[in-house]
Amino acid sequence: MRAPLSWLRELVAIPADQSGRDVAERLVRAGLEVETVETIGGGVIGDLVVGKVLEVEELTEFKKPIRWCQVDVGPAHGGVHGIICGARNFVAGDIVVVALPGTTLPGGFTITARETYGHVSDGMICSERELALSDAHEGIMVLSEGTPGDDAKALLGVGDEVLDISVTPDRGYALSMRGIARELAIAYGVDFNDPIDRDIALPAPSPTHPPVECGSEDLEACALFTMRTVVGIDPNATSPRWMQQRLSACGMRPVSLAVDITNYVMLELGQPLHAFDRAKIRGAIRPAHVPAGTVFETLDHVKRTLVDDDLVIRDDSGPIGLAGVMGGLTSEVEDGTTDIALEAAWFSADYVARASRRHKLSSEASRRYERGVDRVLAPYASARAIELLLDLAGGTYCGMTAVEGPFEPTVIMMNADEPARIAGMPIERDVVMTLLTSVGCEVSGIDVLTVTAPTWRPDLTDPADLVEEVVRLVGYDALPSTLPIAALGHGLTPTQRMKRRVGTALAARGAVEVLTYPFVGEAELDALRLPAEDVRRLTAKLANPISDEQPYLRGTLVPGLLAAAQRNLGRGTTHLRVFEIGSVFHGALGDPVGRVSVDDRPTSAQWDAINALLPQQPTHVAVVLIGDHSPAGWWGPAVPQTWAAAIEHARLIADCLGVTIRVEQGDDPMLHPGRAARILVGDVQVGIAGELHPRSVEALGLPGRTCIMELDLSAVMAAAPAVRPAPAVSAHPVAKEDIALVVDANVPVSTVQAAVAAGAGELLESVRLFDVYSGAQVPDGKRSLAFALRFRAADRTLSATDIAAAREGAIAEAASRCGATLR
Repeated sequence: MRAPLSWLRELVAIPADQSGRDVAERLVRAGLEVETVETIGGGVIGDLVVGKVLEVEELTEFKKPIRWCQVDVGPAHGGVHGIICGARNFVAGDIVVVALPGTTLPGGFTITARETYGHVSDGMICSERELALSDAHEGIMVLSEGTPGDDAKALLGVGDEVLDISVTPDRGYALSMRGIARELAIAYGVDFNDPIDRDIALPAPSPTHPPVECGSEDLEACALFTMRTVVGIDPNATSPRWMQQRLSACGMRPVSLAVDITNYVMLELGQPLHAFDRAKIRGAIRPAHVPAGTVFETLDHVKRTLVDDDLVIRDDSGPIGLAGVMGGLTSEVEDGTTDIALEAAWFSADYVARASRRHKLSSEASRRYERGVDRVLAPYASARAIELLLDLAGGTYCGMTAVEGPFEPTVIMMNADEPARIAGMPIERDVVMTLLTSVGCEVSGIDVLTVTAPTWRPDLTDPADLVEEVVRLVGYDALPSTLPIAALGHGLTPTQRMKRRVGTALAARGAVEVLTYPFVGEAELDALRLPAEDVRRLTAKLANPISDEQPYLRGTLVPGLLAAAQRNLGRGTTHLRVFEIGSVFHGALGDPVGRVSVDDRPTSAQWDAINALLPQQPTHVAVVLIGDHSPAGWWGPAVPQTWAAAIEHARLIADCLGVTIRVEQGDDPMLHPGRAARILVGDVQVGIAGELHPRSVEALGLPGRTCIMELDLSAVMAAAPAVRPAPAVSAHPVAKEDIALVVDANVPVSTVQAAVAAGAGELLESVRLFDVYSGAQVPDGKRSLAFALRFRAADRTLSATDIAAAREGAIAEAASRCGATLR
C-alpha cells in the first residue's frame, strides 16, 4: 500500500516537523512494515511553472515533426518563451508544465536555453515520464487548470513523500488511508479525523428514475449488498488533477472518471467498489452461485469457467462479475456511459480468496476482501463515491437499494492482567483499556474485561489477539528479554551430528552448500529422462503451488541443484561444485484423516493414521560438478571434474560416516550409459554417481560432462556404526607390494579389488588401483589393472614369507573369482 504523506496529513494531525522517514519509524514501531519512503519528482531541482500555449508553428523542413511553441509562463518568469517540442498531443490554448532554464530534471538533465532546429529553445515542456511522476502516459502533460506563472510543483505534488507499506494478511485495514491514519493517530497521540464521519449531503432520490433493484441468494457469502444508481452523468467529464495525482502516487493508473472515483474511495476508506453500466443491466443484481461449467468473461478479456463454489454478481442475463475479484466485460463502464449502478458490498474473505486463487486472478479488490473489509462500511463508501460523481459529472441520483443479513459484533472476554502476564512486564489495567479503546474497541469490566471488537478489525477474535494489540502499542522494544536456559545433557542428536559431519567434509573438499526449493515440475523431470514409473517421479502434488510450473514435491535433489548451477553459469561462473542436504518425498499422500482434537494428545491409532497420510521423506545429499577441479597454470594443465570425482564424493561421505560402500556400473536414466555408477551398502543401492546424460545436458543448457552424485543419506546413516573405534596405530613398518592383473575388459574394477582384498587376508592394510592399461602388451578384450597393496601386522614386523603368502593369496583369489592372470 502506497500512502502519500500529504493525504495522511488531511486525516491526522501529524506534527509539521515530521518527515516521511519519521512517520515510517512510528509505523514500524506500531507493527507495520514500511519498505521504502519515496519523494515524488525527487530529482527535480529548480523552477517548474504552469504555462499556457499561445501559438504552435509546425516546422516541416526536418525529418521528424517539430513544433515551435510560444508559451506564456507569467511576467515573473519572463512572459512568453519560445520552446521547441516534438510532442503532438497539445494545441494552442492548452495549459502545460514548463521547466525553465537552470532547472534539473530527474536523471541529472539540466535545462538550458540553446539553439536547435533554427530557433532558441528557452525551456522545456514536460511529460510525466520526464518528471518521474508516472510511466503510464506518452506525450506532454496537459493540465485542466492553472494560471501561467503558478508553481507547478505544488499542483503536481512534486516533493510529496510516499510511504510504501507491506501489509500483512491480518491487517487488511491498513490497505487504506483511513486505516494507516488511525495507526498514526495512536502513534502520535493526536486526534483522528475519520473520513466516514464527514457529512455527505446526497440529494433526494429522483421519483421518476427508480434505482437498480438488488438482492442476495447467499447471505453467508455476501451478508451486505448495496446498489446506488445515478443517471444522466456527463460522459466527457474527466477526473480532476488532484485525484489523478493521488491515484498515480498510490501506484494506480487513472482510467476514467467513474473508475477513478471507485479506486479513489477504495484507497481512502478501504472499501472496494464496482461501477456497472446501468443500460447493460437486465433485472435485479444479486450475489449468487451459477451451475458449474458456466463460462464468464472478465474485464481482462479472459473467459473463465466457473465452479459451484464461485460467488458471482449476476442479473437476469447471467454473471456480470466475479464477486470481490473483478467485474464482467458485458457490463463494463465505457466512454459513452451516462448511467451508473454502483455496487458496494461485504463478501466473505474465504469465498473471495478461493475464487482469486482458483482463477489465478488477483486484484486490488480481492487483496482487501481476502484480508477482511469493514463489515458496515459499504453504504458510507458508496455515498462518498456518489457524492464525488455528482459533483464532478453531474447527473440525477436515483437512490439506494440494499439487502443485509444479521450481524453480531465480536465480543471477547479477557482477564485484565492477561497482557502483563504474557508480556512478562507490568501493564496496568487502565493502560490496557486505553490502548484497546484507541484501536476502536469498546471496553468494560474490572478484573475481566468485555471487549467489543471494531467492525474494521475482523482479525480480533480471541484474547491472544487483544494481547498482541496491547503489546505492539506499548512497544515491542519495551519487552524485557530473557534468554532461555538449555537443559543439561542435551545437544545435537546423532543424526544431526552426522549431517553436520557430511556437510563439513564436502565443504572442506571445496563444494558450496545451497538450499533450493523442494518443488519440481514435469519439464525438469522430462529433461532428466525419468520414466513415469520411477519412484522419484511418483510424488505428491500440491493443491496450491507457488508456481503452476512446479506443482510437485521433489523426489530427488538433482533438479534443484541443476537449476542453481544454471543460474550461476548464467552469471559468468564457469567452474562450480555445489551440494545440498535435504529431504525428498517418495509416494503419494495416504488416506485423509479426520481433524484431531487439540484437547488431548492423539491416540496411537490417530498418530499412525497421521503418519500414514504423509509420503516417505528420506534425507538425501547430492553434488553437482561442472568445469575444472583445478585451473591450468605453470604447474600444469587443468584437472577436470569427471564422473570419477563424483564417485569420490560418495566415498568421502561414506568414509566420514564409517560406512563401507561398493561401486558398480549402473544404468540410471539420468546418467550417461557408459559413465554411470550405482553405489551400494551391502546389497542395497543407496545412490548413483556419474556423468549426466548428453540429452539431459542439451535439454537443460548445461556444459558437456556435467557430473552428479546423489546418496540416500538416511540409509547411509542407518548403516553407520553408533561408535566408531579409533584406528589402530602399529609401531611396525608397512610392507609394500604391487601386482598387475590381466582380466577381461568387462570385469568391473570393484569386483577385482574385492577379490584381491579377500585373498590377501587380515594382514592387508589397504589396496588401491593406480593404473589401468590396455594396449599392445595385453591381449584383445583384456586390460591390465595394477594395484598397490600395503601389508602390516599389529604385533610384529612381517617376514618375507608372510608377505609372499598374502600376495599369492590375493592373486589366487582374483584368478578364482575373476579369471585374472598375473601380468
